[in-house]
Amino acid sequence: MKLRLLIDTSVWLDLTKDPRHLPLLDALFAMTEADEVALILPQIVLDEFARNRDRVMASSRASLSSQFKRVKDAIIQFGPEERQGEILGQLNEIDHRIATGGEAVNEAVGLIDKLFTTTEPISVSENIKARAADRAIAKVAPFHRQMNGIGDAIIIETYIDALAQRDGDEVLAFVTHNIHDFSQKGADTRLPHPDLAAIFDGDQSRYSTNLGALLNEFAGDLIEEITFDREYSQQSRALSELLEAEHKLTTQIWYGRKWGIISAVESGKEKRVSREVWEASTPEDRRGMIVEEIWNGMISAMKSAEEQYPDELGPWTDFEWGMLSGKLSAIRWVLGDEWDMLDT
Repeated sequence: MKLRLLIDTSVWLDLTKDPRHLPLLDALFAMTEADEVALILPQIVLDEFARNRDRVMASSRASLSSQFKRVKDAIIQFGPEERQGEILGQLNEIDHRIATGGEAVNEAVGLIDKLFTTTEPISVSENIKARAADRAIAKVAPFHRQMNGIGDAIIIETYIDALAQRDGDEVLAFVTHNIHDFSQKGADTRLPHPDLAAIFDGDQSRYSTNLGALLNEFAGDLIEEITFDREYSQQSRALSELLEAEHKLTTQIWYGRKWGIISAVESGKEKRVSREVWEASTPEDRRGMIVEEIWNGMISAMKSAEEQYPDELGPWTDFEWGMLSGKLSAIRWVLGDEWDMLDT
């Protein structure tokens, strides 16, 4: 049984970010060499990866370098004086290797480039363009979010064409990390959006948001062997990664809560007042007021959040609110807060 994979650009880019993904790329390459896996590679995926890979590589190296800078600063401030020179010298060498080479990132990109050479890219046909445009007109996934999803539509239509040409006992799978455009909203994001559900029967046509789990299902022994060969072990998330996720979740929840204030003002339950009116009012009256300068600062901060996290600020369903709150609570617990700390 042969597995044919259309791997979305989002997955390829994420595979370059973390050295823990190298065994997965090794396994994927070994399976293609053994003719157990074949890639379905739309030209648009190739182009999107080429357009974004340098940015992702630079971001990964910068993240590592910033972590080393914090470590070096801590050693200078708190480390034993007699060993500072030795320790800082070793850290400087590692930092230099990250800045000039980024070995793990470079290796991941090199493996992906080799994988791309194992198949012929699929050009965008006029038929695919027309069907992608039909999706836009009908406002069905991946156009259900009022976004320009033409690239995503071309990718999914390319997969549909490949599925129509399925041969014998081949299994086809579409793998993506872009759950906002392709997965169910406000439910189990491991499942495809209802507009796309008919494409995937779960047997001969699979939808996956986890490449590792999918490959492990088909070649678990191979992945285990390659993982062992690399002496790969599960590693804790970097502190910088936890802090970045905590900041994003805090911003998402803070932003959503501010819409409650906006709604209260628009409905007349609260009113915007000057600082003078506020100061002249009783504590009881102030409960229905918001000072004009605070309002303006809130709107400005919300615009900044929209620029920092476009298309990632809701609106959220009750299920999604629960997920956001749970994630933030868990990360803050790891960072030292008590459980259920959700202040923003």
